[in-house]
Amino acid sequence: MVIYESGEMYLETILVLHEHQDIVRAIDVANKLKYSKPSVSRAINVLKSKNLLKVEKNGNLVLMTAGETIARTIYERHQIITRYLVEVLGVPNDTAEEDACRIEHVISVETISKIKEYLDK
Repeated sequence: MVIYESGEMYLETILVLHEHQDIVRAIDVANKLKYSKPSVSRAINVLKSKNLLKVEKNGNLVLMTAGETIARTIYERHQIITRYLVEVLGVPNDTAEEDACRIEHVISVETISKIKEYLDK
């Protein structure tokens, strides 16, 4: 299944929002990402069509198994990259967070594994 960077961002955002609140609605995602509500609605429909997400009657966005797997993978990459940039390279946290958001979508499995291995030492 092909999922683009923007789809990964939506899934990761939903995952992170659910860590802090029970119900996550499209408006919460729009506010977090600073995207328009119509853009978020379109993305949610695409993710629903790929069985990565479902919307409950109360508007709660729920990650399906495949969607949660993708979200957790991207979020883990984000955390590893941020930690590496801050702890090893001395990048300020805000900059590291922003850079990690971009890098997490394109970094290879091999490279992220090596960074994780390095940090675990």
